[in-house]
Amino acid sequence: MTTSQDFSDQPGNDEAVMPSEWERLGVDTSAPHSARVYDYWLGGKTNFPPDRAMGRAIEEAVPSVRAMAKENRAFQSRAVRHLAEQQGIRQFLDLGTGIPTSPNTHEIAEAVSPGTRVVYVDNDPIVLAHARALMVSTPASRTTYIHADLGKPAELLGHPALTSTLDPGRPVGLLMIAVLMLIADEDDPWGKVAALRDALPSGSCLALTHPTQDFDPESVAKVAEAARAGGMTLVPRTREEVARFFDGWELIEPGVAPVMAWHPGGEPPADPHAAYYWGGVARKP
Repeated sequence: MTTSQDFSDQPGNDEAVMPSEWERLGVDTSAPHSARVYDYWLGGKTNFPPDRAMGRAIEEAVPSVRAMAKENRAFQSRAVRHLAEQQGIRQFLDLGTGIPTSPNTHEIAEAVSPGTRVVYVDNDPIVLAHARALMVSTPASRTTYIHADLGKPAELLGHPALTSTLDPGRPVGLLMIAVLMLIADEDDPWGKVAALRDALPSGSCLALTHPTQDFDPESVAKVAEAARAGGMTLVPRTREEVARFFDGWELIEPGVAPVMAWHPGGEPPADPHAAYYWGGVARKP
């Protein structure tokens, strides 16, 4: 799925594209974007100098951040598989999907149940360009991508591509993997999750992860400061704050837990706090 190669001093594949082409797509390559920083950590090439500079600045504060990004991604894979196998979810809404990285949500879900429907959402035009090229659905299912803002849930839920892909009467697997950190407290991320919850039918599920300062307050404070200095919002939250996102949902065991400790699928991790993320999965009653 990922490689350990360091691309910090190498141009990404996308830098071969003329700047005017990215500008035409509405891509701002002069400032870092969370999806491209994350892609850099995962060993991808869909990133630009500002993204790599931000990635390196955060690595200085937390040298193991690449491993943490991979653990966060591994949680997503386990959660999607759990929702498909154990909860019977056959349609997913993946918010803040980021640069496509195999296995993607639709690949995991379709391996369990061909015909699963998936809607991906992100606000970076470069994600759209790659999603169209790489997220090729099997003929029996439907996979689409929406360029939309998580901060506007009503607008998102009314998007024609979403309403024509997902069946409003069937449960939905709502994925919010390392995305709520991008919404400041004053913009009420809890209210946005609640709006999405209220719009989904009974039996829908929520899977989310969120970076936290609980395991290493000093280092994570440096990460947040590095992000602010680069013009990015990155808000770590405590377990109590993360648990509030699950208000109105029924948490599935083990509840809100370190991502490495959530159904690890093998030997329990030696140090479940080695990745600074809380994660959880819940069902709407």
